[in-house]
Amino acid sequence: MELKYTFDEEVLNYEKRRPNYGTEIYKDIMEYGKITKGKSLLEIGCGTGQATEPFLKANCKVTAVELGENLASYTREKFKAYDNFNVIQGAFEDYDCEENKFDMLYSATAFHWIPEEYGYKKAYNIIKSGGTIALFWNKPSPNHKDNPVHKKIQAIYKELLPQWSIEASNNQDKPRYSSISKIEEYGFINAEFKLYHNMRKMTGVEYIELLNTYSNHIDLEEPIKSQLFQRIKSAIEESGNEIIIKDTVELFLAQKPEKS
Repeated sequence: MELKYTFDEEVLNYEKRRPNYGTEIYKDIMEYGKITKGKSLLEIGCGTGQATEPFLKANCKVTAVELGENLASYTREKFKAYDNFNVIQGAFEDYDCEENKFDMLYSATAFHWIPEEYGYKKAYNIIKSGGTIALFWNKPSPNHKDNPVHKKIQAIYKELLPQWSIEASNNQDKPRYSSISKIEEYGFINAEFKLYHNMRKMTGVEYIELLNTYSNHIDLEEPIKSQLFQRIKSAIEESGNEIIIKDTVELFLAQKPEKS
């Protein structure tokens, strides 16, 4: 199974443990894109709606394209009280949409699953002239590198999954998915980049539920998966049963040029 399909197996964990990105980021997106009541928005990869409701509450018309059948069904039911919400189950690559339709296209921790050239080009065509693209990703970090719980967890990864530890070390300070220059390559203008910092506290059980929403963890084979989860859970419980997750949210904003 391709990793992008694994999330559909963990709907309830996804709902409970994936972050909602805070409040400041939505204010900045709406201000940049002049997003007001009645604007038409397209969300790519809504999951269980972590980034959906702020725009619904702003009385925007939100269409969400979600790959996972279970995720789409869950989110459709979750927001059934909103008559300004529609979920289309399927891949963005297969979504049949007229050009210049949406005031904004946005995606929260999902756009990287779409082939780059196809994703940006299709986004550009779908967005109205003068409209906005907003792409954001959450990059969680369990505590500081000198924190005892973090050290214990990293030692477990190093023992059971040494290659992961090497890759994590090499990529620690790099932006995770996109860049302003990348967006501009596909014709967007007035690009901006912003960072947001949030924090969560979790127990050992809750942290394992979070790990069960990450595609590379979901896809692990037994017995490594059970060993990894059990040892991480025990490490947290032995250290006061609390782990602090420091989230860094990367936001990329840009506009489609107005027609000349």
